[in-house]
Amino acid sequence: MSGAVLVAIAAAVGNLLQGWDNATIAGAVLYIKKEFQLESQPTMEGLIVAMSLIGATLITTCSGQLSDSLGRRPMMIISSCLYFVSGLVMLWAPNVYVLLFARLLDGFGIGLAVTLVPVYISETAPSDIRGLLNTLPQFTGSGGMFLSYCMVFGMSLMDAPSWRLMLGVLSIPSLFYLALTIFFLPESPRWLVSKGRMVEAKQVLQRLRGREDVSGEMALLVEGLGVGGETSIEEYIIGPDEDNDDQEQDEDKEKIRLYGPEAGLSWVARPVTGQSALGLVSRHGSMASQSIPLMDPLVSLFGSVHEKFPETTGSMRSMLFPNFGSMFSVAENHAKNEQWDEESLQREGEDYTSDNAGADSDDNLHSPLLSRQTTSMEKDMVPPASHGTIMSMRRHSSLMQGGDSVSSMGIGGGWQLAWKWTEREGEDGKKEGGFKRIYLHQEGVPGSRRGSLVSLPGGDVPAESEYIQAAALVSQPALYSKELMEQHPVGPAMVHPSETVKGPKWGDLLEPGVKHALFVGIGLQILQQFSGINGVLYYTPQILEQAGVGVLLSNLGISSTSSSLLISAVTTLLMLPCIAVAMRLMDISGRRRLLLVTIPVLILTLLVLVIGNFVTMSSITHAVISTISVVVYFCTFVMGFGPIPNILCAEIFPTRVRGLCIAICALVFWIGDIIVTYSLPVMLNTIGLAGVFGLYAAVCFISWIFVFLKVPETKGMPLEVISEFFAVGAKQAGKNN
Repeated sequence: MSGAVLVAIAAAVGNLLQGWDNATIAGAVLYIKKEFQLESQPTMEGLIVAMSLIGATLITTCSGQLSDSLGRRPMMIISSCLYFVSGLVMLWAPNVYVLLFARLLDGFGIGLAVTLVPVYISETAPSDIRGLLNTLPQFTGSGGMFLSYCMVFGMSLMDAPSWRLMLGVLSIPSLFYLALTIFFLPESPRWLVSKGRMVEAKQVLQRLRGREDVSGEMALLVEGLGVGGETSIEEYIIGPDEDNDDQEQDEDKEKIRLYGPEAGLSWVARPVTGQSALGLVSRHGSMASQSIPLMDPLVSLFGSVHEKFPETTGSMRSMLFPNFGSMFSVAENHAKNEQWDEESLQREGEDYTSDNAGADSDDNLHSPLLSRQTTSMEKDMVPPASHGTIMSMRRHSSLMQGGDSVSSMGIGGGWQLAWKWTEREGEDGKKEGGFKRIYLHQEGVPGSRRGSLVSLPGGDVPAESEYIQAAALVSQPALYSKELMEQHPVGPAMVHPSETVKGPKWGDLLEPGVKHALFVGIGLQILQQFSGINGVLYYTPQILEQAGVGVLLSNLGISSTSSSLLISAVTTLLMLPCIAVAMRLMDISGRRRLLLVTIPVLILTLLVLVIGNFVTMSSITHAVISTISVVVYFCTFVMGFGPIPNILCAEIFPTRVRGLCIAICALVFWIGDIIVTYSLPVMLNTIGLAGVFGLYAAVCFISWIFVFLKVPETKGMPLEVISEFFAVGAKQAGKNN
C-alpha cells in the first residue's frame, strides 16, 4: 500500500498550497492596504481577499465535466500551473488591478485542487485506508497555513516587510507540486477504465497496490461504470463443495461454485429463501418499517454491514474464506497447475472475446473469467484469460471473483466480487439467459456451526461442514449488453468500456441513487459552512487579545501586527495533532460516528461563548473560558466536520458521474463560504456576537440531526459497493414514500 500512500501525500500538496495562500493573504493584506491606500476603501480590500473565492467558485462550475472528460491528473497539472503563474504575477503586481487578476488565477488553482484532490485520493486509495488518506488534504492544508503564518510572521519582523515577496513565495512550492503532478502522480485507474484504457489502468493499479495480480480490482472498477439499474439483496450459505456427482446438478441449479487456487478445491454458495437470519438482508427487508421516524433506510442498510465487524480496520485481508486464492490464476499458476496451451486457448476464446479490443486492449491482462459448469463429458475447470479482451465469457457460467492482497477474491472491507450466468427455457421453448453481478459480504465469522443454520429454508448444508452466511447485492453487470446477447446466443455478451460508457450525462443525475447521494453531499456542505468556523476564526484574535496574549507579546517587543500573525500560527499548530488523531480514527470509528461525537462538542463550545456574553464575570475569567472554548472548537472541528464532508462527497457517487457530482457539491461549498463570509459583519451589527454564535449552535444541532437520520457509514467499503447501496436505499425510500 506504500504506493497509494505516497501518491495520496503528493496529491495533497495541492491543499497545502491552498492553506498556504489563505494564511499568506491574511497577513499580506495588512501591508497591501497601506501601499495602495485602501484604508478608506474597505470594498476593494475585501475584494482582494475574496477574489480567490470568486475564482474558485467560477472554475468549479466546469471542473467536474472537465475532469470526467480529460482526467483527474491533467486537471491537477493545470491547478499547479495556475498556482505557479499566480505567484509570479503577485510577485510583480504593479497595481491593485493586476493583483486582483493574479488572485483570480490563484482562485482557479484553489478551486481545482479542492474539488479534485479528494476525488483522486478516493479513486486511488485502498478502501480500508481510504478515510485516513483522504484526511491528508485537511492535514496538509492546516500545515500549509502554519508554515505560511510562520513565514509571514518572520517577514513582519523586518524593517520593510514586502507583501509581494510574501505572496510570490507561493510559486516555489507550486513548482514542486507541478513536478509531482507531471513526473510522479499517475492517472486515476477508475478514470482510465472508464475510458477503456485497460493497459494503463492495470499498470497504475500494480504500482499502487505493489503486486502483479490486480485482476479482481480491475473487474471491480469495470463494474463501477454503470449508473442506475435494478439491484436486489439476497442471502447465500457458503460451504465446501462436497457434491461432485452429475446427478445432483438438477437439484442445485441455483448454486454458485467458488473455485480455490488448488486443483479440485472449491466451495458452493446456495441461495436461501424464506425468512432471513442475516443482518444485511433482514435489515433490507424491514426498511419499510423504520423504528425511528424519518430515519433514512439507507443508514440502517449501511449500518447492518458494519455492526457485524466492529474491529475492521486498515487490513485489506479477505474475511471470506481466507484460504481462497485467485480463480483467475495468473500465467505462472496456469503453467504450474494446469499447463494451459496459450495459443490454443487464444483460438478457443476468439468466439467469446469482444470485438472492441483495439489499441487499448491488454494482451497480458488476466481478466476474471466465468468457469464452465460440469457436464457428463467434462469436469469443472477454471480456464485462463483469453487475449485481447476486457472479459472473456463462457457458457453456463457460474462465478467470478475479485482480487485481494491475500487472496484475489476480495475487493476490500470483507466484500467479494462474483458473476453468475443462468439459463432457462422460455415459453416458446427457446433458451433464455440472465447475467448477474454479485457483491458478496460475509455475515458473522467463518467456522463450524453445526446445526445452527441447517434449519434455514434452503440451507441444506451438511451439518458437519464449515460454512458461513453471506449477503449479496445482485444486479446487472455494467458491461452486459442485451443487444449483443441477441447476436451471440451461445453465452453472455460483454462490451468494451469505451463502447458502453460515453461520459457523464446530466440525465444520470436524475437516477434515484445519484439524487439520494447528492442530497447527502449538498446537505453536508451547506451545514458545514454555516456551522460557525468562519465566525470563530474571525473572533479568535479578539478573544486571544482579551486573554492578554497580545500584551505579553508586546512586552517582548513584538508589534500588534506580528502578534496577530503569531497567534494565528499557534492556533493552526494546535489543529495538526487533532487532525492526526482523526486520520487514525477515520477508518476505525468511521465517518458517521466521528460526526455524531464531535458535533455535540461544537454545540457546547458555541453555547459557552454565548453564555460568556451574558454572564457577568471578571475579564480574566471570561478570557480564559473563551480561549479554551475556541481552542476546543477548532480542534474538534478539524477532527470531524472539517474533513468528513469532502471525504463522503468523494465516496458516494458512481464513477461515471463522480467528477460532475463532486463539482456540484464544491460549488455549494464555495457559495456557502461567500455567503457566510460577507454576512458575518452584517449579523454582528444586527444580532451581536452572542446572536451569531447562538445561530451557529442551532445550525450545529440541525447538522447532528441530519447526520443521525440521513448520513450512512461508508468506512472500509469499496466505492462501487457504496454506489450500489445508495441505489438500493433510494429504491426502498421511493417505495416507502
